[in-house]
Amino acid sequence: MQGAAEHYSVEQRRAWASVLPREGSAWAARQLLHPTLVAACDGRCVGFLEIGQGGDGEGRIETLYVWPSLARRGIGSTLLVHAERVFREQGLARVRIDASLMLAPRLIQRGWSQEGEEWVERGGEQLPRIRLVKRLDLVET
Repeated sequence: MQGAAEHYSVEQRRAWASVLPREGSAWAARQLLHPTLVAACDGRCVGFLEIGQGGDGEGRIETLYVWPSLARRGIGSTLLVHAERVFREQGLARVRIDASLMLAPRLIQRGWSQEGEEWVERGGEQLPRIRLVKRLDLVET
């Protein structure tokens, strides 16, 4: 939660964090719906990305998270590269994500296009997020 402190209030961050499961069994059930790529360091999870399916030949990134103290070390970028490869292998043309205000500028630098902003309710709090899309025929170098 501390990584998003300059973009969201404490109440908003708590509400956002409360949406994700706390118990291992709940995570296991969630992984049945969303295959998960995991970044590990010294045997510990330091980041993860959940893959979803959109409609009309689109992939979807449900969740992208990197441990805040390890941000800006390429962990999220590596997870994204692997996810994009998975989507390409599935023959998908585009991938979408509803990104936080913290993540959106970094994705735009990586070739994602902004489609709009929306507000969602989580735990009684209104949270802004940015809708982004990336064409997968554009290969990063």
